[in-house]
Amino acid sequence: MRRTGIALLTLVLALSLTACGAGFNAETRNIGQITDGVEGAIINDQSQIKVRNLLIVETAEKAGVIVGTLINTSDSDDALLGLAVNAQVATLSGNTTLSKNSPIIFEGTSANAKAVVPSLDVVAGQNVTVTLFFARGGELTLTAIVRDQRDTYAGITAQMDTVTTAKK
Repeated sequence: MRRTGIALLTLVLALSLTACGAGFNAETRNIGQITDGVEGAIINDQSQIKVRNLLIVETAEKAGVIVGTLINTSDSDDALLGLAVNAQVATLSGNTTLSKNSPIIFEGTSANAKAVVPSLDVVAGQNVTVTLFFARGGELTLTAIVRDQRDTYAGITAQMDTVTTAKK
């Protein structure tokens, strides 16, 4: 009887100490996206391009400025040929070459590229269709949110000469 009690106690302790005490609705099981930016990828024989935290900032002049990062993890270089927001082609400046693990960064202190749609025709809070065109990877279409020019995005402008890091 004593051995049965010890075995039962060990089993109960093992289950209660290793199981999730919060059940199936534990907060760690309900992980959500922590940024406003959208993510996407082109993974095929030709390319391994990842898009991280892509969103659009509406400026006071009603222009749309792209914010986000593009990363190529393929051994083959690729190039960003163009970008369109709601079928409006963006003006690109800075780095457009995607070498392995050398990201294209739109906006921020590490920015090496800039993309602006001169007349956005949408307001903050709306979603827009963003299409990226790559030389090897092809086309990637995402739905991104438009943010207003405040808080983290207060310093973002539509001026094309604000890319401060070295251009490739």
